[in-house]
Amino acid sequence: MAGARPRTLPAAAASVIAGTGAAITAGGARPFAAVLALVVALALQVGVNYANDYSDGIRGTDSDRVGPLRLVGSGAASPRAVKRAALASLGVAGLAGLALAAATTWWLLVIGAAAMVAAWGYTGGPRPYGYAGLGEAFVFVFFGPVAVCGTTYVQARHVSAASVGCGVIMGLLISALLVANNLRDVPTDREAGKVTLAVRIGERRSRWLYAALVAAAFAMVAALGAAVTPWLLLGFAALPPAVRGVRPVLTGAAGRALVPVLGATGGTTLICAAGLFAGFALAG
Repeated sequence: MAGARPRTLPAAAASVIAGTGAAITAGGARPFAAVLALVVALALQVGVNYANDYSDGIRGTDSDRVGPLRLVGSGAASPRAVKRAALASLGVAGLAGLALAAATTWWLLVIGAAAMVAAWGYTGGPRPYGYAGLGEAFVFVFFGPVAVCGTTYVQARHVSAASVGCGVIMGLLISALLVANNLRDVPTDREAGKVTLAVRIGERRSRWLYAALVAAAFAMVAALGAAVTPWLLLGFAALPPAVRGVRPVLTGAAGRALVPVLGATGGTTLICAAGLFAGFALAG
């Protein structure tokens, strides 16, 4: 259970919550499709967590970590067992995605397949993109516009401009979460040869990047509130935890002191998504 990193799951759920809210005004929410989309998102997130644990563990980059328990790196579980857990989780996501595709359109299978390849390729395979500083870009795409617009589409059979905007917001906040995570691990990643974006651009620029991503997300909330409905400004309910995340990052927190930032950023993402959902519901 610890290896599944349950604290990362709210961020995955947030994209589905925001996408379901957008579906309300794009044609109508469908609870069964929303639940299936949530299963896909959560199972993919757990699969990513296990896959990263496995791939980093066998490469030896998890032998000295500050963050959550690493199963393979710590010796708590065998690489084979963690790999099986990753494949099982991705299998659950695939089955739920297959049900969604059968109920809507089969081209969703292409997007689902791309998401699974991205899940494994973050730290797995011969050329993992997470080791090349591309993790944030992939997270933005798949946890932002793809997850949110996909959730809206399977319910409303239509993707609205508001859904795209929500996808950008979620993508920015979840990318900020990864920036904070990689900022925490810069010393060990640099030593292990894992060239994340934080290692590539350095700690100082990573701190400003984190703050810029969070600020851009709230600017997008304001823009949606002005363009769609003022009710979407309920997304600003996430501002207090956002401040709790940005402050230590900009004041030089490092190592274990950055662990609470991950919780604050995850909370920001979830509360913002809930605020957007409530705004759509009140306006719709």
